[in-house]
Formats: sequence, C-alpha cells, structure tokens
Amino acid sequence: MATEVADWSPVADEVEVVSFDTHLDGEDALAAALADFDIVVTLRERVPFPGSLIARLPRLKLIVASGMRNSVIDYAAAEEHGVTVCGTASSSTPPVELTWALLLGLARGLVEESNTLRSGGPWQSTVGADLHGSRLGLLGLGKIGSRVARVGLAFGMHVSAWSQNLTEERTDEIGVELAPSREGLLAGSDFVSIHLALSERTRGLLGPAELALLKPTAYLINTSRAAIVDQEALLAVLHEGRIAGAGIDVFDIEPLPAGHPMRTAPASSPPRTSVTSPVPTTRRTTGRRSRTSVRSSRVHRCDGCLDARPEPRPVSAPSG
Repeated sequence: MATEVADWSPVADEVEVVSFDTHLDGEDALAAALADFDIVVTLRERVPFPGSLIARLPRLKLIVASGMRNSVIDYAAAEEHGVTVCGTASSSTPPVELTWALLLGLARGLVEESNTLRSGGPWQSTVGADLHGSRLGLLGLGKIGSRVARVGLAFGMHVSAWSQNLTEERTDEIGVELAPSREGLLAGSDFVSIHLALSERTRGLLGPAELALLKPTAYLINTSRAAIVDQEALLAVLHEGRIAGAGIDVFDIEPLPAGHPMRTAPASSPPRTSVTSPVPTTRRTTGRRSRTSVRSSRVHRCDGCLDARPEPRPVSAPSG
C-alpha cells in the first residue's frame, strides 16, 4: 500500500522502491533483508532499530519513521554510524476517529450484528450499551486524548482522565474530571481508552492486576501502543470473559501473523473483541488524503537526503 498511496515520482529516477508486506522476525532476518538498502522507511514503532542492528547495516544512511516520536530507534548508535534519523508530520485526526469507530462498534455490537445478519442468523442477537450517562476513562489527555474527551462529552458521557503528570489545571481546561489514580480510573470506567506515548514508564502499564480492576461490563480501547498493555493478560481476560470486550488497533507484532492469538480473540459478546489493521484498507478519497499526506512527507525526507547523492539508491518502504 505504501507504494500506491504516496507519490514517489520525486525520487523515482534515483531510487528503487522495495516494499515488505510480511513481518521480519528477529534481528538476523532484518539484517539480511535490509543489508543492501541505503534508506529505510518504517511505520511508527513497528520495527526496532537497536544499535546492534544498525551496526550490521553498513550501507544505511537514512531512517525515516512516521511521526516525530519513536522509542525503538537507538539514536546514539545511529549518530555513531553516520545514520540520519528523520520523523514526519502526523495528524491526530485518524486515531481520534478510529478510537470512536472501535468504541461505538463495540458498544453497539456492529460487527457481530452485521455478520449475524449476513449469515442468515437471528434478527438482533445483542443489546447495545448506551454511551450517554456512562463513564469514559482516558489514560492520557494530550493532543489525541483531549480530542477523544470532547467527543465523549458531546455524547453526554462522564469523562475522567489520568496519567502520571496530569494536572487538575489541564483537566479543567478540557472540561473533564481528574481521576484520583490509575486504579480508580480503571475501576470506575465503563469504557477505558489509551492515549499515551510508549516509554519506560508506560510499558506494561496495564498488567494482570490492573486489568482485573476493570468492570465485567467495561470495554478497553487501545489505538496507542500495544506494549502499554500486557498482551497475554489482555487475551486471558478476554477469553475468560472478565471484561465486556476490547477494541485493538496496535499489536506486539505488525503485520499480525496468521496464527497470532489476537486473531482468534472472542468476537461475540460476552466478551466482544474488535481488531483492525493499523492502516485501514478503505480506498475512499478522504482516507487516501489522510494517509497520503503522511507518506508524501516520507518521500520528501528521502528526496532531501538524495539531493547530496550522485548515484541511485534503493529505498525500503513498509507495506502499510
């Protein structure tokens, strides 16, 4: 898809664009696949670039990652080996809209009802959950979390938020409540949505003990980073029916392998799980525009690097 939705023509005469559409498992596989590339374009934090990998890629001169924050690239090692690391402009609109698509789909059982109807099943096999009057708990109230909060308020939800550094001044600015603690937010919310950056403080923030605090009627939404939630613990609570369901757009391995257990998480209520590819495959014009703007930024970064190069260079681009 990366080769289709971005205009690579500015660098077409100077590079060969190669797209990888399968997960490269482990450093050895990555080193072998990327050995002949001078430029690597990667999506979000999908592929780690530790110093040990960078050292095994002597031709590498530029890494372009979508977004301006990436916790899986060893910047010191990149500098040591003469590799430039660039980010791209990004928009908070797609994750905000996707959060609400997942939340509404779960609350109203849209996927389940659609599949039941199409397969000749019973008319209305589930009862939806109302958003008005329910509590939305947000882990994170930054650029994305605050926009999600405003939508929740428009639905008539009670919205509360928590993060390690969140202040009452910030929650008052957005018009939401400051949760007394992470535990209090989890225990008191009907819907919990994660909008935190991945860091050492947030990695594994929701483990078995934290997930156990969720109501059996609660839904968990994660469009942020998979590593913020213990994946094995999440699968356990879903299979055991200890929460109502989860909407997941981020995974520990991307692209998600065919046999990954998240693909077979319970899909009907209770519990109900909605999983989506991190880049939806819709071809509507509005979606194309959103994704193209990010990918065009990546092309621009490549073009800027190539200005100083006399010879054509291959570029590695992600499939998504």
